[in-house]
Amino acid sequence: MTTQPSFKYDIASQAAQLAEDGIIGLKGAFSPEWADEMREDMMTAFWAAIQRPGGAVGRGPRRWYVEIHPQAFRGFVDLITHPWVVDVCTHVLGPDYQIVEIGFDVPFQGAKYQPWHRDFPSPADTYRDRKITSLAFNLTGVDVTEDMGPFEIAPGTQYDDGREWKHEMFPDKSLWGRFQERATRKYPQRGDISCRSALTVHRGTEHQSPIARPVMVLGVDAPGAGHAELHDMMVTRDWYDALPDIAKKHLVCRVVDELVPISQKHDIEGLVMGADPS
Repeated sequence: MTTQPSFKYDIASQAAQLAEDGIIGLKGAFSPEWADEMREDMMTAFWAAIQRPGGAVGRGPRRWYVEIHPQAFRGFVDLITHPWVVDVCTHVLGPDYQIVEIGFDVPFQGAKYQPWHRDFPSPADTYRDRKITSLAFNLTGVDVTEDMGPFEIAPGTQYDDGREWKHEMFPDKSLWGRFQERATRKYPQRGDISCRSALTVHRGTEHQSPIARPVMVLGVDAPGAGHAELHDMMVTRDWYDALPDIAKKHLVCRVVDELVPISQKHDIEGLVMGADPS
């Protein structure tokens, strides 16, 4: 797997946009063929995970999340060493950023609207000091169309306090109007990368297509953000030894003799049921 040779960006402008909107993207970071292999790896992992207890966690009707071993994703090293990913992490989270999660969401036909939510409670660093301490990079496995339940996000909501919300993650339905006024749907194509604060309020929408829409998720923290404990990345010694130094520096994982199946820890209560879109 190799990156596309031609892409341009201004990292200072990208960081400023992320601070303002809570989401940014890079078109054509990888080739469509690279994304096709990623999709194969995601769906192979899904069918294995769904057959074992705790292997996949529900995120609403016909929608699941699966954490995977880095080694199960052929493009993992390509992704974490991509210049844009490295630059964004370094500029936003600092030179000692930590890669703490790799997994994917996959909605199938019949998936419903999710409630507006964020992925975890906001720390004071963010709601008080307007500092982003964690990032989620997303890569689609398909070219997204309107009937595929596109991701919907409310830009600028990453700094909302949220301490009065249910579980500090789910705003009351009476507050949804503000998010729906800001709502932007995303239609990424194979090879694109997006990066968002996991605190920017968002939701999956109704999925009517017979084509599943798997999307890879890479979670990255600033030191002290504390999300590594929600995950348990493990790699084998030979695989770890072959990593480039930049990957070893930032990857938070256990080095083991033999990989064991992952039991999902990050279950977001409140996403199990579908939501009314109104």
